[in-house]
Amino acid sequence: MAGEAIRLLVIGSINMDLVMELEKVPEAGETVLGRSYSYIPGGKGANQAVAAARLGGRVTFCGRVGNDSNGKILSDNLRADNIDTSFLESDDEHQTGLAVIPVEADGENRIMVFPGANDAITRCDIDRAMEQTYDAIIMQLEIPLDMVYYAFDKAKAAGIPVILDTGPAKDISLAKLKGIHVISPNESEARALTGIKVDDWDSGLKAAKKLADASDATYVVIKMGKRGALLYEKGNDAHEIFPAYRVKALDSTAAGDSFTAAMAIKMLEYGDIRSAIAYANAVGALCVSRMGAQPSLPRAEEVEQFLSSRE
Repeated sequence: MAGEAIRLLVIGSINMDLVMELEKVPEAGETVLGRSYSYIPGGKGANQAVAAARLGGRVTFCGRVGNDSNGKILSDNLRADNIDTSFLESDDEHQTGLAVIPVEADGENRIMVFPGANDAITRCDIDRAMEQTYDAIIMQLEIPLDMVYYAFDKAKAAGIPVILDTGPAKDISLAKLKGIHVISPNESEARALTGIKVDDWDSGLKAAKKLADASDATYVVIKMGKRGALLYEKGNDAHEIFPAYRVKALDSTAAGDSFTAAMAIKMLEYGDIRSAIAYANAVGALCVSRMGAQPSLPRAEEVEQFLSSRE
């Protein structure tokens, strides 16, 4: 597909993140003064859509926001990155999803998520979005699981490859995802799905094989943070390790989302998942070297410059 923009449908979550910086979180009945707060567009689905669009994909987003000010801001934010929001529904009965994130002086944080309209996505929403033609579909687990299974079944019937980022960690039915093209957890998500503690390449390979056996996935890609990524291909019983680029990490928020989006786009563009993973490692490295979620997502020219500097 060289020379053509990859047509990607992202079905998933979209939230407003309220990030609050304070010395420490209050005890029960205590009041503390914070230093600053900010509203930052987030949600794993929206993060992946923005990441893919900045890397040259022709991206359509399917999801729900509330009919409120946050919903308008988030919708406008997607359109600013040339993402098609024709299937981003405005919901009159539910608020826009919100994540409240108090960050203490030592960097510790706690995250409280209010799914809101993300939990109200319907089969009709997915049916409408899938009336168009796509090269692939990306999903995550921040929308109801029955919607994930439904969209997968429709995509499978239409012959559209699905890339599933299995975050956040949940116990899902891999049997309902038989024949998925790519399943990609991080270490903690792999443990939730397989019961195997993933803390080195050997345990990662064991978890990948178990995931492949349960889902019949063409590829399993385990994101292993500062170690890099592990690819397992069930058909050939082959695996490969892709070491991470060494950078000064400032904030890991959205790094996994950027990796998944980059891998999906480049897998289709190159026709080779191995080259796509190597490229995605560079995208993830750039992302962790910057602060914030969507503000840290790099554009294609920045990735090319980064890769050139590493040759």
